[in-house]
Amino acid sequence: MQLNAEYKTLLEDALERSGLRATKQREQVFSVLLNKRDHPTAEEIYARARREMPSISLATVYNCLETLTESGLIRAVNFEREPTRYCPNLTQHAHFYCKATGEVIDIELNENILSELKAAPGTDRDRQRQTETDRQRQTNKQTNRQTDRQTDRQTDRDRQT
Repeated sequence: MQLNAEYKTLLEDALERSGLRATKQREQVFSVLLNKRDHPTAEEIYARARREMPSISLATVYNCLETLTESGLIRAVNFEREPTRYCPNLTQHAHFYCKATGEVIDIELNENILSELKAAPGTDRDRQRQTETDRQRQTNKQTNRQTDRQTDRQTDRDRQT
């Protein structure tokens, strides 16, 4: 996986402002994050990076992630009692985490929504719990619908016999 010219320039400029230079390892880690924007953990990034660069170590991946975060190219995303995940999306957005699936979803925020969220009562943790509860309810509804369909099909088969 190679960075396209735009992202390579972005990487080089950000690192230069931090007094650092782009290395093959930093390019590889940044490329992994850009190619699949699913908020991976360091271990997941390490596994993906090794496909193209078998000699890269987990320690090097952690060092690259720290450098990319400090340079403002990516964000570290932390959820209570979960490993840190990494996000290359630098636009105004929120993260919703589903404990059932482990999925992290970017939700774009415009200025109006951002202002409303900041003014709303409750903590970020309360909002995160509510979001998780809402996603779990949605998952349960989908599961119940599938079960209902299967039951209906079985009932139809039983009536036919």
